[in-house]
Amino acid sequence: MVGGLLIQKGDQKAEIGKSFLEISSQLSHCRTVLRLFDDLSMFAYSKQYGLGAQEEDHAMRCLSILTNVADQLYYPCEHIAWAADAQVIHTKSDKWWLYSTALWGISLLLGILRSLRVLVLLNRKMNDHCKNKQCGESFKLSQKEMRSQIQSEVLKIVSSLADLTNAIHWMPAGFLWAGRFPPWLVGLMGTVSSLIGVYEMAAGGSSGNV
Repeated sequence: MVGGLLIQKGDQKAEIGKSFLEISSQLSHCRTVLRLFDDLSMFAYSKQYGLGAQEEDHAMRCLSILTNVADQLYYPCEHIAWAADAQVIHTKSDKWWLYSTALWGISLLLGILRSLRVLVLLNRKMNDHCKNKQCGESFKLSQKEMRSQIQSEVLKIVSSLADLTNAIHWMPAGFLWAGRFPPWLVGLMGTVSSLIGVYEMAAGGSSGNV
């Protein structure tokens, strides 16, 4: 974000901005390399989840399965694109980057829909408690946990929307707003997503309920 803003300024600040953008590019490349080892953990998770027999809600089950499929397909596509850029294999990387970006966007969209469904179910559960007049101490504790879950799901939606806007930006020109974001806006969306991720990790570590 800072690099994108500085690059629009004068010559000296533009050079500093380019340096920030280069650092951002290298960090992105680093994350891509680290994801080379994520396939097995993703496969283990998908295998454990299976067809979601533990899910009581049919919509949640379908959304979770589709998300797992998109995530599982994402990794090999990104690996092939990376290998092509690194000249490990002899093929064009463009289409594989396109496939991986599209799968990432699909996964984000499914994640947003899943979080919206969770919010609907939590709201329904809270209303049922109120209708049944279950206002004891146990209900107050349960209500606090549900509010914490609602906050977590709202943050997930905001984070996924920020990432989704960037995913669409990186699609081929002509698709919605693809290629139209200035560097600072791409950086802003990434920063929003990253800060929410850091907050959720910190909140989860301190409370264990988010």
